[in-house]
Amino acid sequence: MCLILFSIISEAAALDTIGPNKSIKIGETLVSSNGRFELGFFRPGSSKSLYLGIWYKKVKKSANQTVVWVANRENPLSDGEGVLVLYSKGTLALLDSTKGVIWSSNTSRSAENPVAQLLESGNLVVQDEKNYNSDNYLWQSFDYPSDTLLPGMKVGKNLKTGFDRILSSWRSTDDPAPGIYSSRLDTRGVPQMVIEKGPKIQHRAGPWNGMSFAGRFATPYPAVLSRYVWNDEEVYYTYAPEDSSVETWWVLNSLGLVQFFSKKGIHDWEHRKPDDICENYAFCGKFANCNINKSPVCSCLEGYLPKSPVDWNSGNWTDGCVRDRSSDCEKDVFLKHTGLKWPDTSNSTVSKTMNRKECAEMCLTNCSCTAYTNADVRFGGSGCLLWFGDLIDIRDLTPGGQDLYIRLAPSDMAHLDKRERLGKTKKAAFMASAVILGSLILIVGFLLCIRKEKRRNEALKKGHFRNEYMNDEEKEDMELRMFNLEIIASATNNFASNNKLGQGGFGPVYKGTLLGEGQDIAVKRLSRSSGQGLQEFKNEVILIAKLQHRNLVKLLGCCIEGDEKMLIYEYMPNKSLDYFIFDKERRKLLDWNRCVNIIGGIARGLLYLHQDSRLRIIHRDLKAANVLLDSEMNPKISDFGMARSIWGEQTEANTNKVVGTYGYMSPEYAVDGLFSVKSDVFSFGVLVLEIVIGKRNRGFWHPDHDHNLLGHAWMLWIEGRPMVLVENVLYEFTTPSEVLRCIHIGLLCVQQRPEDRPDMLSVVLMLRGESALPEPKQPGFFTGRNLPVVESAGSRHGLSSINEVSITQLEGR
Repeated sequence: MCLILFSIISEAAALDTIGPNKSIKIGETLVSSNGRFELGFFRPGSSKSLYLGIWYKKVKKSANQTVVWVANRENPLSDGEGVLVLYSKGTLALLDSTKGVIWSSNTSRSAENPVAQLLESGNLVVQDEKNYNSDNYLWQSFDYPSDTLLPGMKVGKNLKTGFDRILSSWRSTDDPAPGIYSSRLDTRGVPQMVIEKGPKIQHRAGPWNGMSFAGRFATPYPAVLSRYVWNDEEVYYTYAPEDSSVETWWVLNSLGLVQFFSKKGIHDWEHRKPDDICENYAFCGKFANCNINKSPVCSCLEGYLPKSPVDWNSGNWTDGCVRDRSSDCEKDVFLKHTGLKWPDTSNSTVSKTMNRKECAEMCLTNCSCTAYTNADVRFGGSGCLLWFGDLIDIRDLTPGGQDLYIRLAPSDMAHLDKRERLGKTKKAAFMASAVILGSLILIVGFLLCIRKEKRRNEALKKGHFRNEYMNDEEKEDMELRMFNLEIIASATNNFASNNKLGQGGFGPVYKGTLLGEGQDIAVKRLSRSSGQGLQEFKNEVILIAKLQHRNLVKLLGCCIEGDEKMLIYEYMPNKSLDYFIFDKERRKLLDWNRCVNIIGGIARGLLYLHQDSRLRIIHRDLKAANVLLDSEMNPKISDFGMARSIWGEQTEANTNKVVGTYGYMSPEYAVDGLFSVKSDVFSFGVLVLEIVIGKRNRGFWHPDHDHNLLGHAWMLWIEGRPMVLVENVLYEFTTPSEVLRCIHIGLLCVQQRPEDRPDMLSVVLMLRGESALPEPKQPGFFTGRNLPVVESAGSRHGLSSINEVSITQLEGR
């Protein structure tokens, strides 16, 4: 939190208590006995309003104090004149010079000798000076949490009085008033920890399983000792660090994310759940399982089918699934699932004495019971947890998930058994087929040799290019329309200068029209002097010939005759994206809806490359100049000369040949030559920020600092002023929250560490939805000046500029 704090105290030693009719004024503070916590007045962020709060005295986050509790959250001091008073009967009150009492502890009991004390735990308590008893405080701040959970503080409910201890987020970094997010124990059915956005559940950590909340991620370093209490009087959660010397606290931030912080010595850690769409409550609807590692992420449980097949197949899973076959109730059986997050327990009951067999029998006696499991996973499992009605918010948590026994009709189980037997039959048939196929290897090999020889002969007729520069496997991949040089020369008016569209490291690009067909084309002509272009040509032919997607430029064919080597693409009449977004006049042609469409189209194109194409492709040079726009301003990713394919489960690779463009290259690729799908995500994040803000990352200049566009955006983000980025761009054309979400996604994509960046599937879903996003960390390469000079391929062709430099380190030939 960006805070300005008033912690100036008198020269005398700071006190931790105030007595009856004593006060704390602005500029004065209370300090706990060992100096861990401090109470006083502060101004949050850029706000001019004053609040009374408690903060860590020695722990700082982002070079500012860390406030853990605020008294007058919804009623700030009006004019900077305020005082905290302890009245003689034990009531704390905050007085404003014009408004009077703006906050009080509303103590229902009184004391003869009251004293208010700031404890070393961070708890502000009021008690009787002659009767110190932690179980008999007149009032304590721990009962009224703000957005922070400290060790020893409870989150939970008194089941007899209804008193509920709930965390509520700040409205913003400048406003500590309760925001739209809250974290609480939902006591309907079996209690479970939830995060709510207004009245609706946003995320669910699940019920307590004896060790932790069933859906939560592993406890981060350092370890904490959790305690969960549920009896007839109350239900609550509290914790303490295993190492008492380590400062720890949980924060529900203004974006709805629970963050864990700890500090030991000078080292800080921040842990939060990874970006994971399966953590969104009921993301896949009822009777469905969400698995972030599969595509699509949602699947119906065994024995269930999509309620709306059309919506389901289009990626709208909210309606969930329904039973495939009708239930016979008493004859039903159970199918065991492992590694799951338990479903929503608001319609569930628990018994602590039943074993699993008794639990199954109990479920069968009630036709509304849909699933059961052991309530306590320790010591092999004990107790009985029963679900009734719909099973909602199930997800895969392998490893670390729990067992769940889901009710099925006998016919469902018979169908599953039949499918399993069929699988075994297919396996046997496969083995037999393998034996038969083995006897045909010589024949197949002979036929392949004939086929390869035929292709070699065809290659000889087409300029010897493939024989000279491609291996046999690459020759197999080159299945494209071969254009005659005469046809291409005629289409481009013999490569006339007025048909030239541009120049790159590959060579010149020309517009043409195929005579007789009338189709407009773009012709990339390999420069005879470009060794780099030859490699790009080979790479682009092999890779893009296999790719088909509406957001990728389409390769129509190639021309190889003598020394001429050309690629023929569909023509994009609206040129490239940089032609519009970096020009003040042409940018006016892009309204916000078109910008959103362009960002979404680029994201879908990258998702196809990374996950859904026949080859998994890493582009390695995604930038505004390599995004072309068709007649309807739809984006198409182009220029695959630097792309590389990865295989199977491979997600990254490294190279001695670093290629790409400064300003778009990820740190791990530029420095170590390590490229992955996450390096493309970094480039995408840069591109998103450039589209929204209308300025280049590299070459960005600001009079107050030396940062590039990423650094400028990051500074404004941590200051809580990201909308300053678009004050003169798109702000007046759209809803600010939509622009803010795009900036947020862009910053998530350009984080320094690859593992912190989302994958493109998550990005596509972020762009579609309104769910909370994780807080971004510091971006990589956020300083843009004084970079080392690297010879650019573009500079040899007159393309170098102060704003964008393409680099290629060529291996010796």
